[in-house]
Amino acid sequence: MTREINTGTGELLCSVTDHVATLTLNRPDKRNAMGAEMMPALQHMLLQVEADSDVRVVVLTGAGNGFCAGGDVSSMGARIGAGSTLTVDEKIRFLQHAQESCSLRLYELTKPTLAALPGAAAGAGMSLALACDLRIAAQSAFIVPAFGAIGLSGDYGGSWYLSKLIGPGRAKELYYTNRRMQSDEALSLGVFNAVVPDEELRAAAQTMAAKIAKGAPVALRYMKENHNRAMVSDLKTTMAAEADRMVRTTHTEDFANASAAFLNKQTPVFKGK
Repeated sequence: MTREINTGTGELLCSVTDHVATLTLNRPDKRNAMGAEMMPALQHMLLQVEADSDVRVVVLTGAGNGFCAGGDVSSMGARIGAGSTLTVDEKIRFLQHAQESCSLRLYELTKPTLAALPGAAAGAGMSLALACDLRIAAQSAFIVPAFGAIGLSGDYGGSWYLSKLIGPGRAKELYYTNRRMQSDEALSLGVFNAVVPDEELRAAAQTMAAKIAKGAPVALRYMKENHNRAMVSDLKTTMAAEADRMVRTTHTEDFANASAAFLNKQTPVFKGK
């Protein structure tokens, strides 16, 4: 059973099926570019699905044949470009807030996130895809920084995410040359977790997300915390936090029920408690 959630705008769609919330950037005529109406809605919906106890996994995708073309250039000019009446410092603070309430929120969301790429993820759209925990892509999909082509340096954390995934040398080369990373290369380098035929993407993304959603929600949240922390902490700090989270999961109802199910050779059903 699927339930639709009103996002307040037609530029962002949201539905929930089998504990999976799918957020769809819905400006296919603009290649799902990030505009002044879409982004506040996305920021709000990330908070809403995080608080929704029925949602265990979040999928971010784009309508039509593209994921996201990055920032809408005309909208960007009005907010942070030379034509804006804001001071440079005000523009910087505006962009910092936009980044933190969207890209950073995706990265730190307490539920697993999956980007499903039906096509290009460019500029800040690439950054949004990289902010997710996993990425499944159509064969025709690719990522491209795109910033250099219009004389920009990049935002939404793309330089950090990409450097962590493929190393700083490769990440800098991609940014400097602005070349496309096609799906086969992205898969081989671990940027994409899976690549499927274009027509199978939606179903494959739902299948992958639904499989994750069958896991124990508390354990999944702590797994994500552990892995995110491991990106920036030393081994001792990481292990100390792992011990803390491990003990806490042993005190959940899900662990007790799963242990009993294991002894009885049954499949556990996790409740998130």
